[in-house]
Amino acid sequence: MTAPDYVPLAGPDRIRPIDRLPVPRSWRSTRPGEVLDPVPPSGSKFGSTGPDLGYGLKLARRFEAKLTEGEHAADAVAGCFATGAKRAASFGRAPVIFDMELAYIVWGFLGDAPDDLIAFRKPLFMGASHEYWEQRQIVDRVKASTLRLTPAQARAKLSDWKSLIDSSAGFC
Repeated sequence: MTAPDYVPLAGPDRIRPIDRLPVPRSWRSTRPGEVLDPVPPSGSKFGSTGPDLGYGLKLARRFEAKLTEGEHAADAVAGCFATGAKRAASFGRAPVIFDMELAYIVWGFLGDAPDDLIAFRKPLFMGASHEYWEQRQIVDRVKASTLRLTPAQARAKLSDWKSLIDSSAGFC
């Protein structure tokens, strides 16, 4: 902070012209991989970027999934975390417990899942904890309108699970 004009300054306290920094030149990014668009790219297999997604993984591990034979808890956590993270990112915020709860409900891991949903999710979640592309396939099947539901609304629609999840083939 500079001293007021009426305060006398000693010689060493005065700003000397050689101590002043030059005015910086303008700068523009010219790197080939730089994303200049303020909106990040989106689409299948791009992922979901949002703040503090690591906390979402902690939240996803709080749920005890109701698994059937051949399903693994780590696969359920990986797929549901990715789904919950996408929901949180769609709202532009960090994950909260309701994002993960909705993901577990939509995929039928919290009970009351129809048998055809369990049969559908079983091969989809197989190995998801080890393979990123499997997680992306799980997330990309959840409809955007589903991500806007509350957990209670999703639970009410679970009997008609095909309205929540795109069950058509063709995902790679």
